[in-house]
Amino acid sequence: MSILLELDLTVPLLEAPPQDPLTAALARRRLMLRDVVEGLRIAARDPDVVGLVAHVGGHSPTLAQVQEIRSAVREFAATGRPTVAWAETFGEFGPGTVPYYLATGFDEIWLQPSGDVGLTGVVAEAIFVKDAFAKLGVQPQLSQRHEYKNAADMFLTNEMTDAHREAAGRLAASAMEQIVEGVASSRRLEPARVRELVDQAPITGSDAVDAGLVDRLGYRDEVYHSLRQRLGECELRFVHRYRRAKLLEPRQAVRRFAKRPLVAVVHGVGDIHLGRSSRRLWSATSIGADTMGAALRGAVRDPQVRAVVMRLDSPGGSYVASDAIWREVHRVREAGKPVVVSMASVAASGGYYISMGADTIVAEPSTLTGSIGVVGGKAVIRGLLDRLGISRDGVAEGRNAWMFSSYRQYSDAEWARVEAWLDRVYDDFTGKVAADRGLSRAHVEACARGRVWTGADARDRGLVDELGGFERAVDIACSRAGLARDEAQVRVSPRLSMLERMRTPESSEDLSASVARALEPGRLLGPVDVLTQLLGLPPAGVLTAPILYQFR
Repeated sequence: MSILLELDLTVPLLEAPPQDPLTAALARRRLMLRDVVEGLRIAARDPDVVGLVAHVGGHSPTLAQVQEIRSAVREFAATGRPTVAWAETFGEFGPGTVPYYLATGFDEIWLQPSGDVGLTGVVAEAIFVKDAFAKLGVQPQLSQRHEYKNAADMFLTNEMTDAHREAAGRLAASAMEQIVEGVASSRRLEPARVRELVDQAPITGSDAVDAGLVDRLGYRDEVYHSLRQRLGECELRFVHRYRRAKLLEPRQAVRRFAKRPLVAVVHGVGDIHLGRSSRRLWSATSIGADTMGAALRGAVRDPQVRAVVMRLDSPGGSYVASDAIWREVHRVREAGKPVVVSMASVAASGGYYISMGADTIVAEPSTLTGSIGVVGGKAVIRGLLDRLGISRDGVAEGRNAWMFSSYRQYSDAEWARVEAWLDRVYDDFTGKVAADRGLSRAHVEACARGRVWTGADARDRGLVDELGGFERAVDIACSRAGLARDEAQVRVSPRLSMLERMRTPESSEDLSASVARALEPGRLLGPVDVLTQLLGLPPAGVLTAPILYQFR
């Protein structure tokens, strides 16, 4: 029987597969972005698949993920089979720009009669907690390199600085340009007309049909009835279930387990820190330098691995941890194996640091990247503890022994050391960007100073090589390794059983050392760490990009 594929794109998508049983249980029923894209890629070559229908809206994927899905949908639609998106509403009298942009990747859009099109534009918004800190008795002592490294602004000011506003404004403008271009092309409208409609949104369903934003009004049952009338009787199958079934077919299974050249995929999701990756209490997954380093060393030792694709979704974190991973990336290249970075929604600051040494960097147009800068300092919580009736005292040996205490302010000499250290880190970061990317120091300085760029703007400035998603990164990796795409096997590295993932590594060279810890609650149990999490201070380190921008 013919197959009509279904997609539920109303929920966030996972970037990386769960690394342990607990994380797998928490992520049950959530889709991986790669599974969706790969499933559509397989379906495009399968004559049994007659069409694609997707439910959009709700908590949609990020803008960068949407762009990757749209590309896969357009590739499927190019085979001449119908693609239909339906939604109850694109924002229930609220913002729905990103879900609607996703829907425009399909040939036909249905909207429930009671729904709206909340194509209201893009917001790059920041929160400022300076006065809240003052009321709590918390004194932030932070410095940044340089004016665009605005992760510190939320603690030091009550509004955007001129530099902050300039950078945020360009991020919003770049994202809006991409959305307008995509909507105009898909809906056969002039870009100027799309911008007019944005300024009129939210738009009712009937007005959206008249404006050409939506094709038909109808409920879910009417969408599926229309498709079955057009396609005949067909079996409904979710894309991820279809993909799994195809990979388990005897011919595919034999091909899958045959000894073929490998393109190893190394995932990195979350903030960057020293030690092992983990899923931490009150937090998402993280990137440990030991874990990612072991995965990259394993790829070097595996004779089947011919190239490495690093899939990154990280706002950065620790400078020292980022530097350790940067070194491992160079060692993979020194071993003669090309490294290609595929940036997801964000790969900035430390996330850019571990990317810059790759042979090729691929990003989506809306990926947040760059943020080549540094911010550092501490939050002094003495006033807060005094109000709570808590005091601390002690003795110390060494002039700077109290330097990192959250109970005392920096002395003038200690602050001078902080400033000198930030200068050294910034100089090292920008110097390595220049060397790795083949750019002059003057050009890097103009792109750096802590500024965040979209992938499209970063490509124009030489910080990124190409625009595209994971599949494009794999194509480049195969080409650099001298492989035809069809002869290469793409596999998450390392490939370990659940039992191997749970056992204690024998050494740092053991492949099980490249697996994240299931849970590491101890990292967040101290009072300063808890306050850091509650108030939004960068928890991982000085190479942390602002993560306050939301494209809605």
